Amino acid sequence: MWEQVQQTVEYIKNKTGFTPEYGVILGSGLGSFTDDIKIEHTLPYNEIPNFPVSTVEGHKGALVFGTIGDKKVVAMQGRFHYYEGYDMKQVTFPVRVMKYIGVSKLIVSNASGGVNPNYKVGSIVLIKDHINMLPEHPLRGKNDERFGPRFVNMSEPYSQKMIAKAKELAKELNIEVQDGVYLGLQGPTFETLAEYRMVKALGGDCVGMSTVPEVIVARHMDLETFGLSVITDMGNEEAIETITHEEVLEAAREAEPHVRQLIKQLILTY
Repeated sequence: MWEQVQQTVEYIKNKTGFTPEYGVILGSGLGSFTDDIKIEHTLPYNEIPNFPVSTVEGHKGALVFGTIGDKKVVAMQGRFHYYEGYDMKQVTFPVRVMKYIGVSKLIVSNASGGVNPNYKVGSIVLIKDHINMLPEHPLRGKNDERFGPRFVNMSEPYSQKMIAKAKELAKELNIEVQDGVYLGLQGPTFETLAEYRMVKALGGDCVGMSTVPEVIVARHMDLETFGLSVITDMGNEEAIETITHEEVLEAAREAEPHVRQLIKQLILTY
């Protein structure tokens, strides 16, 4: 794994000569964040050695390098999910690569189903913690100390400082945000009513199929991490609304201008 990561890093450095400070992983329907970046390089995943290729609609499949103001950024347009058939090492491979091209801060976004009754479709949730219920752990297997320690402290997976800054910015920008606990499930099925009840009973505020593996690996390498979720459907245990992937993308797109503004300002001012 170490050799593969270094090979990929070398390829990217030779292609771009770019050292980003921020890495951004763009979730379902949030791909147009790259419009806020003054783009210097775009590398499609299929051209990058050792990179998986995204198979999900709404996930484009390229690494985009550029600047937001004076900050250097690399954005993943399209992420990899365990449910697509990748193993967790593949899902989190890009996070490993980001670290070694220079990234010290990671921003992760996603679309999720809300179970907290204070949320509604379109709510923006700052993730303050997560519950990992995915069936495979990205750090399973022999640990490579060059990446990080065998046992990772997960008492603060999401940077309290970044959350505080985001709340301050949201207030200034007049964007309503909430915070919450994200529960990660495998997917690809949307949750049943009983599963939504389970998420709520376990202390989750929203539920999705990504983010947790990337964040675990980011913390393994001591990247400062910030997570944000757009609520695209509500899992009301009394009456579940039928939900399609198209509706999820549509709900994410409606919240997108606010999400973009918030992430952009966080990168500029943090």
